[in-house]
Amino acid sequence: MSPSAIAVQRHALIIDDNPSNVEVLTALLRMEGVRATAFLRPDRALEALPTLRPVDVVFCDIEMPHISGFDLLPELKRILGNAVPIIAYTVHTSEIELARRHGFSGFLGKPVDGEQFSAHLSRILAGLPVWEIS
Repeated sequence: MSPSAIAVQRHALIIDDNPSNVEVLTALLRMEGVRATAFLRPDRALEALPTLRPVDVVFCDIEMPHISGFDLLPELKRILGNAVPIIAYTVHTSEIELARRHGFSGFLGKPVDGEQFSAHLSRILAGLPVWEIS
């Protein structure tokens, strides 16, 4: 197979303090052929981020100990730039408009709808917004 025929594997960053949520999202991404790197602590994600590139999408929980996803967002954008979609990924579905105002690229409510995830991920990776409450 020629190098041009090999598809580049996408890479997702997951920042979520709940191991169960990380496990579910990682499995969904794996089924879509997307490699995932997960951090249960946002500070560890920020430390490691410069070595993780390229990152194609970030799924960021909103409510975490010590720092919220809202507070983490500017740092993620500073490191990654504006081209990488950063998706609010939270059980707090009432915060969808607040996530939009803060500048997230999209929103997925927990639990993620496994049947819709493939379509949502395709839209996200194509640079299209997804604002979905499960």
